[in-house]
Amino acid sequence: MSQFDVTIIGSGPGGYVSAIRCAQLGFKTAIIEKYSTLGGTCLNVGCIPSKALLASSHHYEELQHFADHGIEVSGDVKVNLEKMIARKQAVVDQTSGGVKFLMDKNNITVFNGVGSFESATSVKVTKEDGSSEIIESKNIIIATGSKPSSLPFIKLDKERIITSTEALKLKEVPKHLVIIGGGVIGIELGQVYLRLGAQVSVVEFMDRIIPGMDAALSKELTKVLKKQGMKFYTSHKVQSVERAGDVVTVKAENAKGEIITLEGDYSLVSVGRRPYTDGLNAEKAGVKVTDRGQIEVNDHLQTSASNVYAIGDVVRGAMLAHKAEEEGVMVAEILAGQKPHIDYNLIPGVVYTWPEVAAVGKTEEQLKAEGVAYKAGSFPFKALGRARAGGDTDGFVKILADAKTDEVLGVHMIGARCADLIAEAVTAMEFRASAEDISRMSHAHPTFAEAIKEAALAATDNRALHV
Repeated sequence: MSQFDVTIIGSGPGGYVSAIRCAQLGFKTAIIEKYSTLGGTCLNVGCIPSKALLASSHHYEELQHFADHGIEVSGDVKVNLEKMIARKQAVVDQTSGGVKFLMDKNNITVFNGVGSFESATSVKVTKEDGSSEIIESKNIIIATGSKPSSLPFIKLDKERIITSTEALKLKEVPKHLVIIGGGVIGIELGQVYLRLGAQVSVVEFMDRIIPGMDAALSKELTKVLKKQGMKFYTSHKVQSVERAGDVVTVKAENAKGEIITLEGDYSLVSVGRRPYTDGLNAEKAGVKVTDRGQIEVNDHLQTSASNVYAIGDVVRGAMLAHKAEEEGVMVAEILAGQKPHIDYNLIPGVVYTWPEVAAVGKTEEQLKAEGVAYKAGSFPFKALGRARAGGDTDGFVKILADAKTDEVLGVHMIGARCADLIAEAVTAMEFRASAEDISRMSHAHPTFAEAIKEAALAATDNRALHV
């Protein structure tokens, strides 16, 4: 029987990063993965493949604007979806292989199979051929992630009525893709196929898309995507999704109680994700699971079984790969007797559309609800020399700061390179910078990052220089 100091169930970003940190700290470490490839949802059917398709489709879209830059492309430009999907898979394979390399490099034992508890210190690994073995471990970390959610009345056939997993490997560009859910996943994949020529309609229950982010970001992204041709049906409650041959019919009720009907050849159900604990047998370890399927944990990510921890999508909080990574490192360091800390308010959120959307800290809506006195400063990308030079003038940066202390409370941005630019805001807020602190930092010219400085100037004394 194999014995380890730490065993991680699940090899997604939280799991494999936690395994590496455990190994670095001197623990004899094992990781269990039910699939044949490492990396979990993020690397295999989530973050990495979706960004590969976003990149490929963005290149195609850029071709439509080459003439504006004095570049004339003669002849037909065609989309080869099969090659695009193949490239996506090559990126996934390379990335997953990189995780396997890291496991080997750090002497982490990998077990392929389904991990299920036999007790709080033993895990059964059931392999694909039906055989099994028992692992004994002093400590166990649950990192089993999440799966796409659906609505009770929707029958997912995974052919025409699909989840994000199937949307990453379609064999044709849809004529009309009806997306149920206007969150991050639906909007990102919607833009992929919109660029490739599909008609895209988004049905969202809430009154705006990306409802978890600042309302100003939602408004701007909606405006830009509408300009690109995407259609939105917000404040609509889906009533039914039916397939007849190659036609999928979606019926939804609007705020007036009227029923609208949308017909497409594909419908992407993108209504969020649910924690994945199927087959874990958590009760055998004395681990409590909520009615929603989440693993209950304390502030140290410790479950009701003192030697069992849980991280990532399977516990409370935002379902983000980088949040899971931070939690994986935190648990490893707690086991080593260290005292790590995560400020969940400073976990950034990103939407990888173009323009990109990114945010960290409090939204205006949250500050108003909490009764916090604040001041706001915004700066539009169209006022940036670098943005005009590149032709990426959509969007803005907004900084929210405490009205008395000037401490930055939230940064919200939409525009080119915002997925990378948000790191400056996270850094500033980690050090509790004021808006004036940011405004006095030298930012290279011409860059997109200047928008952050200008927004900080606007928030300080309404003294942005270039608008």
